[in-house]
Amino acid sequence: MTTQAGSLPKAASATAVRPERSLGARLAEGVGGGLVRVFLIVVGLFWLVPTVGLLLASLRTPADMSASGWWKVFSEPSQLTFESYQKLLENGDITNSLLNTVLITVPATLLVVAIGSLAGYAFAWMEFPGRDWWFLGVIGLLVVPVQVALIPIAELFGKIGLFGTVLGVILFHTGFGLPFAVFLLRNFFAEIPRELLEAARLDGAGELRLFARVVLPLGGPAIASLGIFQFLWVWNDMLVALVFTKSGTQPITVALQTQVRQFGNNIDVLAPGAFISMVIPLVVFFAFQRQFVSGVMAGAVK
Repeated sequence: MTTQAGSLPKAASATAVRPERSLGARLAEGVGGGLVRVFLIVVGLFWLVPTVGLLLASLRTPADMSASGWWKVFSEPSQLTFESYQKLLENGDITNSLLNTVLITVPATLLVVAIGSLAGYAFAWMEFPGRDWWFLGVIGLLVVPVQVALIPIAELFGKIGLFGTVLGVILFHTGFGLPFAVFLLRNFFAEIPRELLEAARLDGAGELRLFARVVLPLGGPAIASLGIFQFLWVWNDMLVALVFTKSGTQPITVALQTQVRQFGNNIDVLAPGAFISMVIPLVVFFAFQRQFVSGVMAGAVK
């Protein structure tokens, strides 16, 4: 009797039906979700207007750009031409600056990712004297502004012959990118289960093999996120390039700024140059978008 009585509440709860939501509540939820989607679409379209405008402006002749706005191409599609891009490729300053940008950005990104990965693993899983104090020092470097180091490092580079060189710019970006890289990757690597690493050690894996075969594959999302951050920061940098480069080593940002001074004569170079400078980071971001989102969300859900 007691057993039957005790089972009644369970049976009642199992057969209980969730109260049906009212029609008004469902309509409110549907309208609210629809309004949010419409709002986000509108914001996205407005966000794309400058990009589309720059693309269409780069496909017009200087005479057309001086006569009317870029939206004129919708009524006169015949204005579209690739003459500006042809002139851009014939402009030695712009093409050389694009090459310099690649030569600066790629090594600065790879160095930060490589050194930051090794240091992040060491701070997360290796024991050495003063480890926590060293890591606190790395965290402290995150708040040091770039402007503080410009003059001292410029003087140092001048003494050792690196001022005005591509290598000097690479070293500066690498130095200021490492604190964030170590901080990000150390926190990500620390979430790897200890049992997994111990099992690899029992199988005879050394630290380097453990890092290459276990930690790096698991840390792919965080490493991709770091690579995107570093690539975008270095590619779009102008302050460091203005200080540490000369006419033969300047990246695309400084080259375009130089062309602005002669806007009346170089309007057909500015638009395509600015669009190319903008579209390459976008391509890199969208190519690694999935890994970027995974890395940003890493650790948010246990």
